[in-house]
Amino acid sequence: MSTKSIGGYFELELPNTINNWDKDFIELNSARNCLEYILLARKSTKIYLAYYTCDVLLEPIKKLNINYEFYDIDFNLEPIFDYSKIKDSEIFLYTNYFGIKDKFINILCERFLNKIVIDNAQSFFSLPITGVDTFYSPRKFVGVADGGFLSSDKKINSDFERDQSYDRMSHLLKRIDLSAEEAYIDFCANDRSLENQPIKLMSNLTKKILSTLNFDDIKKRRKENFAFLNERLKENNLLKIDISEDSVPMIYPFRTKNKDLKKQLINKKIYCATYWPNVFEWCSEETNSYILAEEIIALPIDQRYSINDMRKILENV
Repeated sequence: MSTKSIGGYFELELPNTINNWDKDFIELNSARNCLEYILLARKSTKIYLAYYTCDVLLEPIKKLNINYEFYDIDFNLEPIFDYSKIKDSEIFLYTNYFGIKDKFINILCERFLNKIVIDNAQSFFSLPITGVDTFYSPRKFVGVADGGFLSSDKKINSDFERDQSYDRMSHLLKRIDLSAEEAYIDFCANDRSLENQPIKLMSNLTKKILSTLNFDDIKKRRKENFAFLNERLKENNLLKIDISEDSVPMIYPFRTKNKDLKKQLINKKIYCATYWPNVFEWCSEETNSYILAEEIIALPIDQRYSINDMRKILENV
C-alpha cells in the first residue's frame, strides 16, 4: 500500500516534464564521489591527475589511501606525460577543461581506452565514450545544490543511502529573493557541506529539479554566447581554442597578461570564478599549470544571459 501523503500543505511546485538523460548513468550525490566509486570499482592502486584541477578530487583519493602523482599540462590544456608508465592497476584522470577539449579527448581515448578516466565536471553535455569511465557535476551548469552522474560499466554491489538536498538550497533561493551578493555566504557554507560525504544516491530533490530543465535551450544559449565572445576576443586570447561543433562550454576561458582585469570585472558585478586557487599551492610559478591558473579569466556565458549581457562583458574586457 502506498505511503504517499494526500492533502495538507503544498510542496514546491515544479513542472512534471522529464529529461531523457541516459538511463545508464549511475546517479550519485557528487562528482567527487563518482571518482570514489570508480576507484573502488576498478580497485585502483594509483591515479595520475593534473596540477591544474580542483582540489576536491583529492578527497576520495586520500580517503581510500590511494597513491597519486601530479602531471603538468601544456598551454593547449593537454597533458605533458609519458602514458607508457601507466600500469594495469592505475588510472589516468583527464579534465575536459571548460568543456572545450572534446576533440582531444576522442584522440586520447582511442589510444589509451582502458586507462583513461574523464572528468566532465566542466562539460555536462559531452557524451561519454563507450568503455571510458566518465563523471559529471550538474551543479556547475544549472541551479542544483549537489549531484553527480557517472557513466561506467563497472558496478559496485552496495545499497547506498539516498542523499537529501533541502538543507543545501538556501543560496539558490536567496539569490532569487535577495541577491547574488547576499546569498554568497550561504553558497560557501553549502559548498563546504559536500566535503567528506560518503557515496550516496542522488537526492530526490536534485533529480526533480534536473527533470524540469529544458536542456536543449540551455545548450543553445551557451553555445551562442560562447561563439559571440570567441568571435570578438579570439585574436586577443592567449589561449587558442579549437572547439568541437557539439561542445557546450561551461565558461569562455580568456587568457590574458592583464592581472587587473578580473578585479575590474568584479567591480562591475561580472563575477569570474578562479580555476583553481589550490594550483598556486600545489606547484611552482614556473609550471604551465600555475601560469594558466593565474592568467585564465572565466567569463560567464551560461543560459541566464543574453547576447546583450555578452556585450556588457566585452565593453569591460
